[in-house]
Amino acid sequence: MGAGALGCLFGYLIQRSGYDVIFIARGNQLRALRNKLVISGLVNDEIRVNVSERARDADITFVTVKSYDTENAARSLSRVNCGIVVSLQNGIGNEEILLKYLKCVLAGVTTYASNLIDFGHVEFAGIGETYIGDMSGEITDEVSCVVEVLKNSGINAKAVRDIVKIKWIKTVLNSAINPITAILRIKNGKILEVDELWMLAREIVREGEEVMRAMGFEVRDLTGILKEVLIKTANNRSSMLQDIERGKKTEIDFINGAIIKKAQELKLDTPYNRALYILLKGVERFGLG
Repeated sequence: MGAGALGCLFGYLIQRSGYDVIFIARGNQLRALRNKLVISGLVNDEIRVNVSERARDADITFVTVKSYDTENAARSLSRVNCGIVVSLQNGIGNEEILLKYLKCVLAGVTTYASNLIDFGHVEFAGIGETYIGDMSGEITDEVSCVVEVLKNSGINAKAVRDIVKIKWIKTVLNSAINPITAILRIKNGKILEVDELWMLAREIVREGEEVMRAMGFEVRDLTGILKEVLIKTANNRSSMLQDIERGKKTEIDFINGAIIKKAQELKLDTPYNRALYILLKGVERFGLG
């Protein structure tokens, strides 16, 4: 559900392994996929795919729409037998939105990298890890089923109890990488090349760490993890940068916005996150030329 860069990559890997996959898309992407799906990068391939504009019955539905489209996706899925629903989306709050309309919702976090090169053409840019969990912290039969399908598809997948913590860690890391790269229109690795940008990224992560600790999570050295991610993904263009380049709305409300909201609930101040949030909203409105 949401056959963009990540949705197409996961759909491709799952279909290649023999499962029946339906790609839900719209607009130019829908029209392109009716012809074929092209994968380049780590894999070079072209396949025919089953594509639809509407939600369809399924055993498992992977939700990969942008976070601001989650509510509309949830309404659509509530009208069909969508099976186990797995959010593989950025940010905080998507599972809660899905649960307002659907019964069986799991959370997912992935570090697989993909880029939309053109409509119907996705770059497989990096192999990572995928974590699947129930928001309750239990390893349910549904969690095990989804992980089995992913593993059978050659995807590095693991069932975890601490999916909420993992989601927050990824969100804190994204809160530093995504808006900086989107505002400046730079690849991830450029953040490490300018001392002032690296200082800014560290401060943003420090604020996120404070929020997580106040929530009761034990977190250590996210700055070190951030540096590793920036080195590993140096040539990547963040999803938020790709959105800005296409003149689209970003997921800032579900990333930095979610951190700011939680900080306010906990009586904490996050000035660096607030500044980036405001600047990114300006970029969304006026662009950079």
